[in-house]
Amino acid sequence: MFLKISLSFILFLCLHCGHSQEKYKVRTIAFYNVENLFDTLNDSLTFDDDRTPLGKDNWTLERYNQKLTNISKVLSEIGLETTKTSPDIIGLCEVENKQVIEDLINHPNLKNKDYGIIHYDSPDERGIDVAFLYKKSVFVPSSFKSHRLLLSNNEGFRDYTRDQLIVGGFLDNEEFYFIVNHWPSRSGGETRSKPNRLAAAKLNKRIIDSIRKVDIDSKIISMGDLNDDPIDDSLTKILHSKGKKRKLDSLSLFNPMEKLYKKGVGSLAYRDKWNLFDQIFFTPNVLDPGNNSYTFWKAGVFNPPYIKTSSGKYKGYPFRSYAGGSYTGGYSDHFPVYLFLIRKTE
Repeated sequence: MFLKISLSFILFLCLHCGHSQEKYKVRTIAFYNVENLFDTLNDSLTFDDDRTPLGKDNWTLERYNQKLTNISKVLSEIGLETTKTSPDIIGLCEVENKQVIEDLINHPNLKNKDYGIIHYDSPDERGIDVAFLYKKSVFVPSSFKSHRLLLSNNEGFRDYTRDQLIVGGFLDNEEFYFIVNHWPSRSGGETRSKPNRLAAAKLNKRIIDSIRKVDIDSKIISMGDLNDDPIDDSLTKILHSKGKKRKLDSLSLFNPMEKLYKKGVGSLAYRDKWNLFDQIFFTPNVLDPGNNSYTFWKAGVFNPPYIKTSSGKYKGYPFRSYAGGSYTGGYSDHFPVYLFLIRKTE
């Protein structure tokens, strides 16, 4: 990872100091599944009993504050070696409510970044939501909406899950739309749960299509924990995502995570298998270079040593808050992902 970041930084310097003397502004877009960022209060409307002081996890104020310290540290360092600052746009999932997000952005690691929050309470049974953070000095939101994903279980009853959050606005005066996702899990098995993720992909496509129907040139970036890999049907058949630029057409979305996945890069591990469920993909026009517009530069998984398990059977896996039912004081069971947008400056 150090080598990868160092090479990125060298390229960044070349962009600034090359023979053409061209200079670029770089913006970081990041996504992080923060693994159950719950407060310590018992919410009678959700199944959050485990994450309370008297619950199974013995979720105390001390542990909550440590979690805030851990997650805020990670967020503050994504893209830091290239941009010298924290991400400009951040998508989050597995946050319990707006209060925990406010506690997070007001932590000393992040407070001076002046993040704004866009968040809706979703109907998820566990009480976990998605959220959108943005630097107020960089991004000005102009619209936002939460889209409900309607699912039913085998008995025909409503299966409550996370909403998909769409935020439109201006990134340094250039219009973008961002979608934050947390698609249904693989609980019960990948095959049995697959229809739920196909439904989530169809909702994501409807959102994208509705934006492009108004303006075909809209720049749209979708991100999230999809509980599917880049090569799975939800991405390739429903959303028509492609990992190679030459294969793109007017109906496609570009998914830079596909190339990473095929190289063996993952954002989480289970039973000695790496998955890249955490992804960021976008409309092909984000690849178009322009004198006064942002274009995609590169994407990656942020996995410095301190957020990895350092020893034992799960060495190299994400360093979790809990493992084997015991508190370990770690970060998350996922690594965050990110991409860089660049724009020429005069």
